[in-house]
Amino acid sequence: MYPTKSKLLIDAITNGVVVADGAMGTMIQAAAPSLADFEGHEGCNEVLNVTRKDIIADIHRAYLSAGSQAIETNTFGANLANLAEYGIEGRIEELAEAGAQIARAVADEFDTPDEPRWVLGSVGPGTKLPTLLHTEYRTLRDAYQTQTRGLIRGGCDAILIETAQDLLQAKAAIVGAKRAMTQLEIKLPIVVSVTIETTGTMLLGSEIGAALTALSALGIDAIGLNCATGPTEMSEHLRYLAKFSKLPLVVMPNAGLPILTSDGAHYPLTDVELASAQQQFIKEYGAGLVGGCCGTTPAHIRALATAVKGQTPKRPTWVDEPGLASLYQHQPFDQTMTYLSIGERTNANGSKAFRDALLSQNWDECIEIAKSQTREGAHTLDVCVDYVGRDGARDMRDFVSRLVTATTLPIVLDSTEPGVLEAGLECIGGRAMINSVNYEDGDGPTSRFAKIMPIVKE
Repeated sequence: MYPTKSKLLIDAITNGVVVADGAMGTMIQAAAPSLADFEGHEGCNEVLNVTRKDIIADIHRAYLSAGSQAIETNTFGANLANLAEYGIEGRIEELAEAGAQIARAVADEFDTPDEPRWVLGSVGPGTKLPTLLHTEYRTLRDAYQTQTRGLIRGGCDAILIETAQDLLQAKAAIVGAKRAMTQLEIKLPIVVSVTIETTGTMLLGSEIGAALTALSALGIDAIGLNCATGPTEMSEHLRYLAKFSKLPLVVMPNAGLPILTSDGAHYPLTDVELASAQQQFIKEYGAGLVGGCCGTTPAHIRALATAVKGQTPKRPTWVDEPGLASLYQHQPFDQTMTYLSIGERTNANGSKAFRDALLSQNWDECIEIAKSQTREGAHTLDVCVDYVGRDGARDMRDFVSRLVTATTLPIVLDSTEPGVLEAGLECIGGRAMINSVNYEDGDGPTSRFAKIMPIVKE
């Protein structure tokens, strides 16, 4: 059960429209903090949560005065990768909590029983992508748990995982957030916003369908898009989400595509144009949480709040298309004209060619065997590396971490060992299928079933 205020937020974005805020970074730049304000860590905006609370508070007030009903904490970069660049990764929780406290205090200044003001705990992607092996999933997950713990203690009403570029990174953030909530014995809504580039996919090539399938399965409360582009480029992806997702829709575009000038990047979209686009998203796609990202200002939010006041979102008829997802695309269970085909050649117990390649750690050959099944029409790939005398978890990690970027097909993890399945899941940004969950040793607390299902659920 959510706290009362958090429940009000979910009800509000499900049945109405909530206006969020706009860009934080450009507002901080305009305030011209000194190097001393950054404690020598120039550009580390999160340090200002401790040294210049007044600057951050004034930015929040500017947006709330303009009509924002929900404001984001100044914690986008309060993560392991970003803070490690300054050598202050030990301050994740401190800076996250401080940022949340500032936002909470200012939001409470504007809060009334009839017009509540909410605080969204901003969780950014960092600079390390686990799918590309820049860092390990567990390392990210635990760091996000630390950040979320600070945001919760600081008074957030919901956690906003935004600007997601890698599905595995987004998963780590979601799971880390949930672990923090379990640790603190509280449940808050989790809102996830992915970034679709001008190429039409996320940074690593994920289509919006893959993102929806992978992330909605994790029990999030809302999904949408932010950053990278303006509203025009977002439209088709929002159309997909509105059609295939039951979750409330989040839309926070940039103020158009940036134009490089002698004075730096300029975002061309006017306040009226942003407001008009968001009105259309509410009308056509049922957007429930609307705001702005890079290049947007209190002027944009004021126009937006005025334009959407009293507007009720209208969602298209929902289409249920359950399925799996690779890193790149959604694969529905229902193939309409045929059955769902699972390629079995990447199975050490069923394919001598694959077993020989696995035993010699010839990963290129293992990948080629997987690709051959794609060419022959498989819809998913079964992966089994269990073999007597081998370290199954290591083999699963070594192979699947390579396979996820080499195939467009979802993966079926095939093992009876919980540790082997977990190793595979920690490499997969998409939505996988688990094979071989059985009751051979019953379903008691020490059974394989009892050990595997919590891993699957998480």
